[in-house]
Amino acid sequence: MIAMRFETEVIDIIQRTHNVKSFRFPRPASFTYKPGQYMFITIKKGPDQLRKPFSISSSPTEEGFIEFTKKFTDHPFSMTLKDMKVGDWAAIDGPYGNFTFEGEFDRVGLTSGGVGITPLRSICKYCADTMSKAKITLLYGNRTEEDIIFRKEFEEMLKLYKNLKVVFTVDEPNARWTGRVGVIDAGMIKDEIPDYLKTVFYLCGPPGMVEALRKLLGNMGIQGDQIKTENFQGY
Repeated sequence: MIAMRFETEVIDIIQRTHNVKSFRFPRPASFTYKPGQYMFITIKKGPDQLRKPFSISSSPTEEGFIEFTKKFTDHPFSMTLKDMKVGDWAAIDGPYGNFTFEGEFDRVGLTSGGVGITPLRSICKYCADTMSKAKITLLYGNRTEEDIIFRKEFEEMLKLYKNLKVVFTVDEPNARWTGRVGVIDAGMIKDEIPDYLKTVFYLCGPPGMVEALRKLLGNMGIQGDQIKTENFQGY
């Protein structure tokens, strides 16, 4: 894919959770990308411009828009983004990155925490829309049930795409929670992905989580080309 830069404007803002929003922009016909790639977003703060990389949370199969998704913090970029409205100016530069999947492996394990789900949402949506023959299991951890991003979208994918398995796990379950509890560990991986030794794993989340999962998988006999990570904190 050849990267391109263009000016654009916000066409939609979607509240995903209490502190996470998705921002959508028109997708030029010439802007092509692979599921899992990222792009640089530039926004204006007064006379200044702020630039930051973000994973593309939309899928290449969603032709009408490009989307990225952000958890809000007290960082200047985040605070400026929080105040953005439909019609506001932005610039996009991309796509970049090799953290991609288009069906080239038979078995895939996607592991994520929090807003690190964004490139994996792109991958899952692409595979669901193209009816990929790959067997995909997503293990997605969050602090609470209310923090799960794209929950409804994943539940819709599960109805249509039988090769997808989604496992939500939370650290602080409420009384209604019937899913898994706790961090992604060796026991959870073995339970949910019995053929883990034949699986290619994609890791995305906070740096500490990604490094811990890499070591965990290594101790389970999974390493080298069986582990894919992204080397920037663009989520």
